[in-house]
Amino acid sequence: MAVRFPQHLKPIEPQGASLLQQERSNATFKSNELMEYIYGKEYLQTRDRILQILQNDPILGDKSHRYYNGRDFRFKKSLAAAKRLAELTRKYQWSDEEFGIAEFLFDEPSPFRLHRSMFMPTILNQGTEEQKKLYLEPAMRYEIIGCYAQTELGHGSNVRGLETTATYQPETQTFVLNSPTLTSSKWWIGGLGVAANHAIVMARLISNGKDHGPHPFIVQIRNLENHEPLEGVTVGDIGPKFGFNTVDNGFILFNNMHVPHIALLARYSSINKFTGEYVTPPNSKLAYGTMVFVRANIVLESRYVLARAATVAVRYSAIRSQGSDAANPKKMVASDGTIKTVETPVLDYTMQQFRLFPIIAQAYACHFTGQEMHRMYYENQEKMAQGDFSYLADLHASSSGLKSLTTTLAVSAIEDCRRACGGHGYSLFSGLGQFYQDYLPKATWEGDNYLLTQQTTRYLLKTMRSVRAGKINVNNATFSSAYISEYLSNHQASCPFTSVDELNNPEALLSAFKFRAAFLIDKAVHAIDVDQISWNDMLVEIYRISRAHCQLLMVFNFVKAVFNDNAMARSDIGKALQRVAILFCLSTLEQEAADFLTSGYLSPHQALMIKQHIVTVLKSIRPDVVALVDAFGFPDYLLNSALGENDGNVYEKMTSMAEREPLNQRRVADGYEEYIRPLIHSGKGAWKVDKKNGVARL
Repeated sequence: MAVRFPQHLKPIEPQGASLLQQERSNATFKSNELMEYIYGKEYLQTRDRILQILQNDPILGDKSHRYYNGRDFRFKKSLAAAKRLAELTRKYQWSDEEFGIAEFLFDEPSPFRLHRSMFMPTILNQGTEEQKKLYLEPAMRYEIIGCYAQTELGHGSNVRGLETTATYQPETQTFVLNSPTLTSSKWWIGGLGVAANHAIVMARLISNGKDHGPHPFIVQIRNLENHEPLEGVTVGDIGPKFGFNTVDNGFILFNNMHVPHIALLARYSSINKFTGEYVTPPNSKLAYGTMVFVRANIVLESRYVLARAATVAVRYSAIRSQGSDAANPKKMVASDGTIKTVETPVLDYTMQQFRLFPIIAQAYACHFTGQEMHRMYYENQEKMAQGDFSYLADLHASSSGLKSLTTTLAVSAIEDCRRACGGHGYSLFSGLGQFYQDYLPKATWEGDNYLLTQQTTRYLLKTMRSVRAGKINVNNATFSSAYISEYLSNHQASCPFTSVDELNNPEALLSAFKFRAAFLIDKAVHAIDVDQISWNDMLVEIYRISRAHCQLLMVFNFVKAVFNDNAMARSDIGKALQRVAILFCLSTLEQEAADFLTSGYLSPHQALMIKQHIVTVLKSIRPDVVALVDAFGFPDYLLNSALGENDGNVYEKMTSMAEREPLNQRRVADGYEEYIRPLIHSGKGAWKVDKKNGVARL
């Protein structure tokens, strides 16, 4: 018989539902209005429709197994879920956006993830019409299942260093794939270990004795009848990871494997079938547009990560009571209508606010920045279509740095929120532990977070040199060149923070971030160009510059969205978000105070004033925090968290989830007879055991 909690017991008063209801009634705005502002009505209607389908599905509806089972079981369930999502896509004719919503709500990395996110888009963007007909159309029907094989055991971010080769033979009109070293093994390839039968393989294209560097090839790797590896292919799963274990990350090696001429994706570069002559791409810059789009999506995804972690921690902190303030006792209305003195909710403690409220601010900053990145991406696409590439470098550099910054913020936020939940945060039932494990790879893939910052800073240093040399037209300046020009024209500017009121001035805060970023860029240019300090010795400073530039971008986009739109600024949600924007500026400034102090823009007295004012801003936001996380509208189905559920019944949920633990399905667990009983009955001690009830007596 399974272990069960006594059903008549209830949590101590006041209960979670009452506490959350009071929090929501204290808000200065309606969370539904902010939710609609964030997403739009159409998205919310689509999301709710898809949510109903998933919750009622026999395969996708129940997520309870995720906290109790090992990798083998979870991976098979993940395969079943991936198949079911593909079936539902056909049944309901879901668009890519609708499928993305379903995948987001289901919230589990899938063995087919790379098939949709990398394999098909790469063919679409880099394949010829013939290749799309041959490979993309069956891939869309799941007749072939693909992955994207770029990373190798010995090379990740340095794509130019990839070792796998594809040598063209005009006499057979085939490319011969080889893995010449152990480190050339493709590694970490999602979907490759078990699911995929095709792969886009990035390999060094060699023709007529010349190495043309890495190029994409479509390669069949498994038999379509029995799924056996093809001749010349060694393929398998790389084994368990820190997280992401419902995805079969795999390895593959090639031994003289011949693939046809059409295997080379040839929209931008190709090989003459008969002579082996290499035909160069028309414009190498076109590939950067796709990277900008991917990284803009990552910034938008970061808002969800930050907001999701904050939702769990804030709701739980509103319910969890700990200690009391004797001078100002907390009183609440209990469910029986009586007023009782209660312990203080953790959310009322300033330290908890200092830990959690800036994460909410980061979520909203990522939201407005991600939206702006998308807008700029589409604007730049139109410019490039007309042959204007003037904004591409700035956009690419900023998107690279923002990917690094926002995923770093998100990873830290999940762990900070988990810790803020105290002991219960360590339970998988919090919904944060597994979430952290599965999100963590974002700091590495699509560009390692430290390496990407070099792309950003290299561009900024180049821009500083160009502005100083008068090579940039101020009337056609990018965001980067504009604030650098402003700095060079008045780099002796002094900080305007002479009073607390100035700390609520968004333009004054924005000026501080502009000065700090430009100052760091200026000093780095001098160090490299004049002092002849090597790039390697400047890497720490290079990271700081990228971080400063991207924090400036986030401040700029947040301030512009909530202060510069008059209708927005006058509304209740606008006023609430303005307080959040000020907190984002001040908490970021305080965290990075060393840069502002060393630039001379900020004095120690002003830095202290900022620290003190942050506490005031935290208090001003306190009534709205539950509504602010509610506005992101995460369904309980997505959160899968005992601590963060919308109804606030934390302790009931924790105990019901504990009841489902496999170890609790028998009153006497497996292992007792074999390992525990022999020990306790092995000697003759002072205890005597009553044979009837097993009670020990001296």
